[in-house]
Amino acid sequence: MYEHLLKLISLISNIDNEEEELIRNSFKPLNLNKGEFFLKAGKKNKHVAFLHKGLVRYFVYNDGEESTFEFTKEGEFVADYQSFNNNLTSIQNIQAIEDCQMLIINYSDVQNIFNTTKHGNLIGRRIIEHRFDVMVNQLLAIYMQNHVERYKNFIDNYSDLTQRIPQYLIASYVGVKPPSLSRIRSRFAKGIY
Repeated sequence: MYEHLLKLISLISNIDNEEEELIRNSFKPLNLNKGEFFLKAGKKNKHVAFLHKGLVRYFVYNDGEESTFEFTKEGEFVADYQSFNNNLTSIQNIQAIEDCQMLIINYSDVQNIFNTTKHGNLIGRRIIEHRFDVMVNQLLAIYMQNHVERYKNFIDNYSDLTQRIPQYLIASYVGVKPPSLSRIRSRFAKGIY
């Protein structure tokens, strides 16, 4: 697991042996079973996780129904960053939709890496920039795309996950009921859209 994390970090910046050891000591293993929550709405996000294996979804409750707005897969970071950075109660839920192997780090250890490594701030900034881009794109999609465009957006962004994500969660992401998703998928298969 640590090699996967260190490889990703090395794509952002070179780290020396001492920094690598600090990172290894700061991240702790965590396993989530399918269906378990990394974060529940109403709680504070106390850790950032690096997802080594598995798949999670982010969702909120909207008029009593679950609205899925993002999926995160292997090699990406998992957190409600607003809650984590500002010690706020989250309105998001982050749930494992497969068994997950993660490495987690708490706020003080993140700050220690930022303050004691040569490129810690750069690494953190790049990760946050990526998360910001994802969130802005999700927000724009919600307000500017119809259901068909949202499904196309799903295919464009998550094509490698279509067999791993249950259809009812894809429907939730698109903003339709499962029967409507079936019709949209059928039309896509026929080249109508």
